[in-house]
Amino acid sequence: MIHILVVEDEQRVASLIKRGLEECGYNVSVAYDAEMGLRLFRASEFDLVISDVILPGKSGFDFCKDVRVQNSNVPIIMLTALGTTDDKLEGFDAGADDYMVKPFDLRELDGRIKVLLKRYTKEVHKDHSDVISYADLQINLKTKEVSRSGLMIKLTPKEFNLLVYMAENPERVLSRNEIAENVWNTHFDTGTNFIDVYINYLRKKIDKDFDHKLIHTKTGMGFILRYNHEDQNEINA
Repeated sequence: MIHILVVEDEQRVASLIKRGLEECGYNVSVAYDAEMGLRLFRASEFDLVISDVILPGKSGFDFCKDVRVQNSNVPIIMLTALGTTDDKLEGFDAGADDYMVKPFDLRELDGRIKVLLKRYTKEVHKDHSDVISYADLQINLKTKEVSRSGLMIKLTPKEFNLLVYMAENPERVLSRNEIAENVWNTHFDTGTNFIDVYINYLRKKIDKDFDHKLIHTKTGMGFILRYNHEDQNEINA
């Protein structure tokens, strides 16, 4: 049975989530603050974590970072009443895989859980080399290290996942919807620009100090990882 950790300080909400997920067939443990959640996470094996952002004492973002220190792969969904681009970026930077805004439908939460668990299982059993190489870019999937022309580049978890997806699909235009669904496991919200923000983060780290740019924008279509480009419709900044 899938074991899920729910960290939610409002006991009524925590009880509703627990009961709803148990009806879907999950085994659910509940913590009411970050410290309690971290103790439970260290003491048991969990397949997925759901955490509210606003918690007493340590925030959900800090809890997410602590979980990532313990386990870099376990899927994490963050719950919050806040839904701005900056809030989502902070959650993704902390290591979250998905982000749901309250109030939400438990059926949608169940759907998000299934998507994340399917992707996690696929990644764990995926048969591929530990290193992805493209041009002078190298990505070590095992150690999470990235280098270009031998120079090490430090990325956040979401920046790393975005770069891996682009490197696994080089020289192909990736739409914002495709990136949202495959990297963030969500549909692209046209009211936010978090994907463009992360593309710019990557450009500053991957391309800024190199003559040959790898990450390009195809106007009106999306983004592409390509070493050579001549299309005047592509914008690099």
